[in-house]
Amino acid sequence: MEDRHGHRISYLRLSITDRCNERCRYCLPEQKQEWLPREGVMTFEEIVRVVRVGASLGVRKLRVTGGEPLVRRGVIGLIRSLHAIPGIDDIGLSTNGTLLAEPDPEDGTGDTTARRLAAAGVRTVNVSLDTLDPAGYALATGRDYLARVLAGLEAARAAGFARIKLNCVLMRGTNDCALAELVDFAHTHGHLLRFIELMPVSRTDVLHEQSFLSTLEARSRLEDRFGPLVPRPDFRTNGPATYFEIPGRQQLIGLIGAMTNLHFCESCNKLRLTCDGKLRPCLGSHLEFDLLGVLRAGATDAQLADFFRDVVDRKPKEHDFRDGYQPQRHMTAIGG
Repeated sequence: MEDRHGHRISYLRLSITDRCNERCRYCLPEQKQEWLPREGVMTFEEIVRVVRVGASLGVRKLRVTGGEPLVRRGVIGLIRSLHAIPGIDDIGLSTNGTLLAEPDPEDGTGDTTARRLAAAGVRTVNVSLDTLDPAGYALATGRDYLARVLAGLEAARAAGFARIKLNCVLMRGTNDCALAELVDFAHTHGHLLRFIELMPVSRTDVLHEQSFLSTLEARSRLEDRFGPLVPRPDFRTNGPATYFEIPGRQQLIGLIGAMTNLHFCESCNKLRLTCDGKLRPCLGSHLEFDLLGVLRAGATDAQLADFFRDVVDRKPKEHDFRDGYQPQRHMTAIGG
């Protein structure tokens, strides 16, 4: 699939729940959350069917997200089913990491959830980690779970995933003084670290002059500590990060500047499917289309394929985050 702007779509980010066990300020506010009713969330059978249709159109990579995807029961079985779909050759998982070290309650072997995910077909894991300071972590996420995350990262390392990425959202006044510590931590443990600019994905009030920290300033701070970062345009992953090498050590870090990088959208290759069955061509756009409604109305696979193509044709050239974007749904409902 290719849209009218030359974006070739091969990547589907797949939210399986809007629920989460943390309350990150930029994602899910602490106030009472009205969770989607069970009947409003896609069943695993519906998800597998939609992915099978997407794979027939050229989708090759999946990233399973939430909310926190590991809070939904049966996720291991879903991964197995997705892994078995012809054409799907790369499955990743985005998680806060708090449950990776836990034994899966549906399995009697005692294996960690991380090990069972790897056995089911998950190739890479992205773990949110904004700071290594326990108090700062609790402030950013609303939960005192840093020790669980660190245990989860160790479980992920032991599970043997092809790559573990750490995602750090840049927040002035929260973690701007801890960037070098995160770089050192990633280097010690062999993880790939990416710094991400704060975006207005759930609430506009979290993004203001006192909270925003650009990737340009983050790079400058890191260079004060480590020396000039070496651009590595030859290194790419499936996401939009620009990568640099830390001088004197074989370590790469990524910078994701959705707000300041004017070329951010040029290489976009993804669609998003929300847990309530809305197909979104862009995170930073209000465009979303009710695929679940069409599916439950009895659509054939051919009609679902046409639906995919129509959404791809409507994919915008770039996001709206720099144009007074007003979020209409929490990020947990869209998919992280």
